[in-house]
Amino acid sequence: MPTKFSRRTFLKAAGALTAGVAAVTTVPKKYLSWAEEAAQKDMKQIPTFCELCFWNCGLIAKVENNKVVKIDGNPLSLRGRGRLCGRGNAALGALYDPDRLKFPLINVGKRGEPVWKRATWEEALNLITEKMNLIKGKYGAESLALFSHGTGGAFWKHLLKSYGCSNYTAPSFAQCRGPRDMGFYLTYGSDVGSPEYYDFSKSRYIVLLGSHLGENVHNSQVQDITKGLADGAQLTVVDPRLSNIASKADRWLPIKPATDMALLLAWIRIIIEEGLYDKEYIEKYASGFDELRTAVQQYTPQWAETETTIPSDTIVKVAREMGKNAPHVCVGAGRYAVWYGDDTQRSRAIAILNALLGSWGREGGYFFPAKGGVPEYPGLPAYPPHEDVPKLDVAYPFAALQTTTSIKHASITGLPHPIKGWFIYGCNLMKTMPDKQETIKALQNLELVVAIDVLPADIIAWADVVLPECTYMERYDNINVGKFKDLEISLRQPTVEPLWESKPSWWITKELGGKLGLSAYFPWKDGEEYLSKRCEAGGIDFATLKKNGVIVKTDKSAPYITADNQPEFGTPSGKIELYSKQLEEKGFDPVPKYTKHPQPPAGHFRLLFGRASLHTFSRTTNNFMLADLQKENALWVNEKKGKELGLKNGEYVTLVNQDGVMAPGRIKVKLTQRMRDDAVYMYHGFGVHAKGLTRANNQGIADDDLITKYVIDPIMGGTAMRGNFVKIVKGA
Repeated sequence: MPTKFSRRTFLKAAGALTAGVAAVTTVPKKYLSWAEEAAQKDMKQIPTFCELCFWNCGLIAKVENNKVVKIDGNPLSLRGRGRLCGRGNAALGALYDPDRLKFPLINVGKRGEPVWKRATWEEALNLITEKMNLIKGKYGAESLALFSHGTGGAFWKHLLKSYGCSNYTAPSFAQCRGPRDMGFYLTYGSDVGSPEYYDFSKSRYIVLLGSHLGENVHNSQVQDITKGLADGAQLTVVDPRLSNIASKADRWLPIKPATDMALLLAWIRIIIEEGLYDKEYIEKYASGFDELRTAVQQYTPQWAETETTIPSDTIVKVAREMGKNAPHVCVGAGRYAVWYGDDTQRSRAIAILNALLGSWGREGGYFFPAKGGVPEYPGLPAYPPHEDVPKLDVAYPFAALQTTTSIKHASITGLPHPIKGWFIYGCNLMKTMPDKQETIKALQNLELVVAIDVLPADIIAWADVVLPECTYMERYDNINVGKFKDLEISLRQPTVEPLWESKPSWWITKELGGKLGLSAYFPWKDGEEYLSKRCEAGGIDFATLKKNGVIVKTDKSAPYITADNQPEFGTPSGKIELYSKQLEEKGFDPVPKYTKHPQPPAGHFRLLFGRASLHTFSRTTNNFMLADLQKENALWVNEKKGKELGLKNGEYVTLVNQDGVMAPGRIKVKLTQRMRDDAVYMYHGFGVHAKGLTRANNQGIADDDLITKYVIDPIMGGTAMRGNFVKIVKGA
């Protein structure tokens, strides 16, 4: 019998788990010896913030003889509150990874089959300058593009804008949270933030749909939901898999994949028809209620049961529980939102549900974030005007940010205008964008590919020039502003000198800018001056920030609606738009509708994937402090279904998708009752194909190798990737 964890047990354990990894095996002796030596001496303590995920928790590095020997959480950090997760505690594994990119490299072979020549920084930057100018002369500055993920990407964006290019993007929009942000923006005139504005610690009722809190280890968010549950909040989790957070829920609803919209629309109907909505709130702050009510009449609980397989009485009970606890209810918006192609509308349904419950701007729902920020570097010249070329995302009227997909397609077709050079900063495009063969086709059609990274990830093999960035522990970087109930300003600063010949992005872009004749846009002497001038312009004491790592500015305005703090909605009507005329004018449904999506063919399962608590996708699978704890991923298969197929727990299999593509490598079967029988699940980030990553290479199977089919959200251009189906093949 497996151990049964009560909520009380979970809440006691959660604090210990977020504090760090309990044990690390097979750490190289030289690193352990540093810790032993340092234990007997006073250590220099330098605050900075983490980059092993986007949460960017504050940390304090303990340094002895220019070696970081230990890190702790910074208690001043609002993101971490003195704690670090397992990944955050693995900073030494990132800093001292022997597989790191050490020198600039020039590919004298073919893309995908590189032959590397070690180069000096001068040689590498001269080659990039020459290629950029050739491309600009032939096609114009708008024929370049930047893909970035991470804090240092701001410097590369500044470089391209200075050069006259507006094509900068991040996979986090079209391949992650873009539909969520636009769904809420179309409803409230603002998104849900990053970190999100969830008021979990004061919630009385929480609903999560496919959101794997705890496995994504968003530090302060996990602490907040833990406190909310400890104080008596009820939790309902909707997920085909009994995730870690679902196992702590009062209700787990194992929904049929691709039917979440049916459940949401049924809940909306029940809350309206039973009068459970906040009438005063809706009358004062919302528009389109009558149109919404009419539009959802067909979505009865009985109909929703046939679609979702969730019993109609359960659907009704949860709706009533939400209504009873409103407005102290938070229906989470999720984060990874590119599922089935109608994702902006699904996010709209979540936003509408929260509006009916009156939770936007209310305690226990969504709080209003603190205002403010840090100004840009003072006195910079205006960016040059952009060339008059067709917009890449014109087909997607609500693409608030440039999409990676449109850049990829323009690189292949030359339409609506050609893209001939890519800068790839800190994102492993071979694992983040769907349809790998399409990505390769785009790469082969370019005249310049520059990769800026810390590790030799899969994408590096497709670059012409590789620039080794130093790790977040070795550099000054862009200031991080966190908008919680108070404003958090965090500083990243070097804790040790950069190893090998790696450099920070502020230096690389400044040098490259000089060679391109753009020195006026990079007047700072160094990274410290860049940051200090910005702080000075914003009235921020840089010396204090450098000493403490974090400055918290208290926001005097209330985080909730009060008589003196009325909400502002950035919609055309100035109200919450339950019925969206913006969408209607562009030919889209003004109220979300249910769409049936394809189901797995006979003998196949829907492929689902997500985060591992010890890894940030492929960014950390080579980290020696984490790889030893979780070396590979596993395939979650419903136990009964697996036994029918003759599968044994722990055996290795491979997978073939609906297009006949077989994933390289093999994956271990995990037979479990925590999974529906029509889907399988694996952690993303494994199955790396990069020989330079000696611990991660070919460990497990990559779900991205099997994502050959995707659907584009017509509203904002997101790439839905949960429409791929796989067959399990034994004998791997």
